[in-house]
Amino acid sequence: MAAKSRIRLRALRPGDLGWVVHSHGKLYFEEYGWDERFEALVAGIAAKFVQDFDPKRERCWIAEMGGEPVGSVFLVKSSKTVAKLRLLLIEPKARGLGLGKRLVAECIAFARASGYRKLVLWTQSNLAAARHIYRAAGFRLAKRQRHREFGYDLTGEYWELNLS
Repeated sequence: MAAKSRIRLRALRPGDLGWVVHSHGKLYFEEYGWDERFEALVAGIAAKFVQDFDPKRERCWIAEMGGEPVGSVFLVKSSKTVAKLRLLLIEPKARGLGLGKRLVAECIAFARASGYRKLVLWTQSNLAAARHIYRAAGFRLAKRQRHREFGYDLTGEYWELNLS
């Protein structure tokens, strides 16, 4: 059985938030050198998701391969008409299988079905693979902003997708 066919998507369950926070912190430190401020940002996003959860308008998808989490993405309400795509992560062992594209497609489909008019996200200019996925899905770069939030000079990018 191909690795791609062994990946299944499921809803959030107990223990997953810890995995999401840990995986983001560890992976982004190993691959980009980002410090604990990035992990704290992820922890805050994850906590807010649970505390403010609206099951009709928000979702989290956890991707599993061989029973182990290998990816995540969240869709959260920003306003009545705008949703945010958050915390897209693909573990190295699951990269190259189209999982990022699949998770983003799930977010877009759910956002449309939930009546949102726009889907937005914030990423960094050095995250080439993620930016490629977003561009291929129809997102457009709306704004760039320099910052040093994770211990390095970075360029944050705000992307938008019109869902109408």
